[in-house]
Amino acid sequence: MKTNKLIIQKNLFQLLLFVALFGVLFSCSKDKKETTFNTSPLDNVSPVDIDLQDILDAGVLRVITTYSPTGYFLYKGKIMGFEYEIFKRLTDHLEVDLEIVLAKNVDSVIPMLNRGQGDIIALGYTITSDRKEAVNFTEPYMITHQSLIQRKPKNWRKMTKDKIKASLATDVIDLINDTVSVRKNSSYYKRLKELSNELGDSIYIEILPGKLSDEQIIEMVSNGKIKYSIIDHHKASIHKSYFPNIDTDTPVSLSQRIAWAVRKTSPDLLNLINDGLIAIKRKPDYNVIYQRYFENKRQFNKRLDSEYYTATTGKFSKYDEIVKKYSADLGWDWILVKSLIYQESMFNSKNQSWAGAKGLMQLMPSTAKELGVSDITDPEQNIKAGSQYLKRMYSYWNQVPDSIQRIKFAMASYNCGYSHVKDAQKLAEKNGKDSLVWDNGVDYYVLNLSKPKFYNDPVVKFGYVRGYEPYKYVKEIFDRYKNYKTLATQ
Repeated sequence: MKTNKLIIQKNLFQLLLFVALFGVLFSCSKDKKETTFNTSPLDNVSPVDIDLQDILDAGVLRVITTYSPTGYFLYKGKIMGFEYEIFKRLTDHLEVDLEIVLAKNVDSVIPMLNRGQGDIIALGYTITSDRKEAVNFTEPYMITHQSLIQRKPKNWRKMTKDKIKASLATDVIDLINDTVSVRKNSSYYKRLKELSNELGDSIYIEILPGKLSDEQIIEMVSNGKIKYSIIDHHKASIHKSYFPNIDTDTPVSLSQRIAWAVRKTSPDLLNLINDGLIAIKRKPDYNVIYQRYFENKRQFNKRLDSEYYTATTGKFSKYDEIVKKYSADLGWDWILVKSLIYQESMFNSKNQSWAGAKGLMQLMPSTAKELGVSDITDPEQNIKAGSQYLKRMYSYWNQVPDSIQRIKFAMASYNCGYSHVKDAQKLAEKNGKDSLVWDNGVDYYVLNLSKPKFYNDPVVKFGYVRGYEPYKYVKEIFDRYKNYKTLATQ
């Protein structure tokens, strides 16, 4: 009996040990349902009280977005993207500047908005009930659905369509007990949670860092670094042309609305954007812009493969090294000079203006001859001479203490002539404005030198000039420069 009792105790101990181990294993398996690394939680931030009138008073609308090959990017020196083009039209209508605020982490965009770092989120944001608690959404500008992103078999090109299909997850049920990788503060994460509940079983979630873009995640699937992810279909579809080894045909959601978002404290801004969106969508422009970024697969692939897709290669044009060389002697940031050259010629060395200016920096033949240029269309000669002429203009304004303001005086002089800018400076001084400041000072009088009241003033010695040109010239170069600096560091 004693022996039997010991055996029973021993068996009972083993059973309890097994149950305990099973519990640990079950717990580990349960914990595996969600794997997290390198992610920042979405902190709750009370929205600052900034609305439309504050934006108009400041003269700047700040748009929060992320770098992407569909929304906002730099190609051959041109700033492009769906969101960029839409909001450029809106700010031009409002007569305010557009400032792009680039979010380094998608998880941070709502806190950034509510802290006042930007005025609107514009990155293809899905309307969800959770997000509606934190922000107000505009009218939707797009309807899409979420697609499963998965990699085709390695030898898929030699397989029939049926065999390829048989190797893929073609229904959400196929994801049960498998892992899908998404960012936590994305609508994709919420959808996976809902799917698990709907299926009554587990879909394991690997949490990706918020700094990863949809495009980078698609590439990770293509390279086999992750097995599955979820992306909005309109983005997945255009990327499929560049990554032909991915499949995007399995839907994981019903139709969803895509919109922009503003603070709860910005009702006037919300109404304005909604009115503007309605107006823009009525015009053919809207469909043209949409097709350019989400349907023109040939151009999309061409951009991504280009040596001058700046975010990938860091290059703006084939003249970068020449610009760096002569910008160093000028003492200006070469990216600023690059912005000026794009303004002059869009990097076309054969460009010629109506006035006869030629080459990358649009030199007049007389100026080119004076500076020793034998071939005005030769990129190196043209950039060297243009930089020398800029340096000369810069030296004329040595009484301007602020270096940025001095550069603006020099640029305006490069565009319309030193004498006309000097006339504008005299007008500013006569009217009690700071004659050593370009912004909101001398620029106003340059702008108005096309009006008789101003060019007939006794202090004006060189008369009429089309003042809008130098005014716009300086402004657009510096606006582009900000974007260049932002996008060149991606």
